[in-house]
Amino acid sequence: MSDKVDTESFKEFARLRELRVNHRDLDYLIDKLSHDPMVDQLRIRRLKKRRLILKDTITRLESALIPD
Repeated sequence: MSDKVDTESFKEFARLRELRVNHRDLDYLIDKLSHDPMVDQLRIRRLKKRRLILKDTITRLESALIPD
């Protein structure tokens, strides 16, 4: 019996956790900035685009972790 641990799976879970934290932080920042009338709307749009890219990456990673 082998005592080897699949470290690649742990790396994927850690990456997924990191992406979720970044997504949550962006969500908070976008919400905070959207209530400030002096904030540049282009900046908010760019943050939203980054948040969407993160969400797509999270979804792709979660899908890859689910066994067929």
